[in-house]
Amino acid sequence: MRYSVAMSGETEAVMRDHLLREDGQEDVLIATYVLSTGIERTTALIRSVILPRDGERHVHGNASFTSAYVLRAAHEARLAGHGLVLLHSHPGGSGWQQLSLTDRETESEYERVARSATKMPMLGMTLGGKDTAWSARFWFNRSEPTWAESVRSVSPTLAVTWNEELRPVPSITRSQERTVSSWGDRAQGEIVRLRVLVVGGGSVGLDVAQRLAATGLITVGVMDYDSVEPRNLDRMIGATRLDAALGRAKVDVAARLMATAATADTIEIRRHEVSITDPVGVRIALDYDVIFSCVDTPWPRAVLNGIAYADLIPVIDGGIALTTFSDGRMRNGIWRTHALTPGRPCMACLGQLVAGDVSLDKLGLLEDPKYIEGANGEAPSHQNVAALSASVSASLLAQFVSLVAHPGGRGVPVPLHYVISTHTLMHSTASCGPYCAYENATATGDHRIPIAEHRVDWREEVEARKTKRRPIRLVALAVIESLLHRFVTRIR
Repeated sequence: MRYSVAMSGETEAVMRDHLLREDGQEDVLIATYVLSTGIERTTALIRSVILPRDGERHVHGNASFTSAYVLRAAHEARLAGHGLVLLHSHPGGSGWQQLSLTDRETESEYERVARSATKMPMLGMTLGGKDTAWSARFWFNRSEPTWAESVRSVSPTLAVTWNEELRPVPSITRSQERTVSSWGDRAQGEIVRLRVLVVGGGSVGLDVAQRLAATGLITVGVMDYDSVEPRNLDRMIGATRLDAALGRAKVDVAARLMATAATADTIEIRRHEVSITDPVGVRIALDYDVIFSCVDTPWPRAVLNGIAYADLIPVIDGGIALTTFSDGRMRNGIWRTHALTPGRPCMACLGQLVAGDVSLDKLGLLEDPKYIEGANGEAPSHQNVAALSASVSASLLAQFVSLVAHPGGRGVPVPLHYVISTHTLMHSTASCGPYCAYENATATGDHRIPIAEHRVDWREEVEARKTKRRPIRLVALAVIESLLHRFVTRIR
C-alpha cells in the first residue's frame, strides 16, 4: 500500500500562511483529515484547519503544542469523524523534510491521544519555508512512522512534493531532450512522476495516452472495457485492421502504442478492463494523480466529476459534437475542454452534465430509439472525424501542461468552447455554484455520495472477448505482430 496526502489550494494557503511567520520562527498547527482509499494507495485529504487560540501553543525558536490544543482539536475531529493532523514548520528547510529527534518524540507522544480520540492513525506534516515543500507521515503505532510518497496541493495549479526515497526522479533520456528544453530538468522530474489515468480508449483517449508516454511519464493507465471494431478505425489512429478483426481490447491497443511511443527508460503501462461506473473502477482511479476524461456519456462523466472534487484528483474533460444537414453535409462542430479542480466550476455548473441524463444513462434509455421518440428527444450525436478529434486531444493536453507546468503561473484556463463554423474560441463565464452538490463535497473522500454501481453488463463483455474463438490465421498473425513489437520496443 502506498500513502499520500492531498489538500485544496485554498486549504494549503491557510496552513502555509499560519506556519510561515514573518519573524522567521517555527510554528505549529492542527488540522483534520478524511481518507480516500484506492486499490493500492490511501490518501489523507486535509478536511479542516483548527487554528490555535491564545496560549494554546508556544513559539520560542522551536514551537510546541500544548495539551489543551491537542485535546480540543482531537475532540473536534472525533465529533466530525475525521483523523488528526499535527503540522509544524521548518523555516529554513527545503524539499522533503525528515524528523528531528524532538519532532519524532512529540508526534510519537501525541499518537496515542489522536488514535484514542479518533480511532484513526495520526498524520504528521512538515512545511519547509524555503520552497514551501510539504512532507508527511502516518503514525500507525508509536514506534515508527510510515512515510507518504507525495503531498499534493490541488487548485487550478497542481503542486506536488515528492518523497525522493519512495518515488525517485527518473533519468532524462536522449529522446526527451526537446521536451526538457521546453520547461527544464526540474519540471520534467516533477511531471513524469505523476501517475496519470486515461478513462476511455477511443479516438481522443488513444491519442492522449500515446503523447503522455512520449512526454516521458513513467506510469500511465488506460481504463476501458470495450473492444476495437471496424467502425473505430477512421478515428483510432494506430489501431489496425487486425485489431478490429480480433476484437482486441482497446486497452491492449493503447498499451502497444504507448510502449512504442515511450521515451522513458522504463514505463509502467497499466491496463484496466473495467468500467469507471463500477466501484472497482472508482477505487482504481483513486490510485492516480491526474485523470483524463475521454468518455462521452453522462454516467461515467458524473462519476469522474465527483472524483475531481471529493477526492482532489484533477480531471481534464473534453469532447466534440458534430451536426449535419438533412442532406448529409456538415453543419457545425463544437469541441470543448475544461479542467475540474477546486476553484474551477464542475460539469454540472457548466451545464455539461444534467442529473436527469445520468439516471437515463444508467437505465440505458439514452440509446433507446423508442424512448427518445416518446420523450420528443434527439438521439445522442456519435459523429466524429479523426481530424477534429485531434483538436480535442490537443486542447486536453494543453490543459494538462497548464495544470502541471503552469506557464505564467496561471494554471488551467476557464472552460474552453470552440465553434468550428464561426472559428470562435469562447471562454466560459460559468462560476462555481454555491449549492453545487459536487463542489460542496470537496475533500469528502470515502464519504462521497456514491454514484457508481455494481453491474454485470461490462463484465460480460470483457468475459465474452476473452473466451471468443478466433480464426487460426488471425491468431498466427497476432503472434508474429507481438514478436515484432517486442523487438521494436527493446531498441534504445
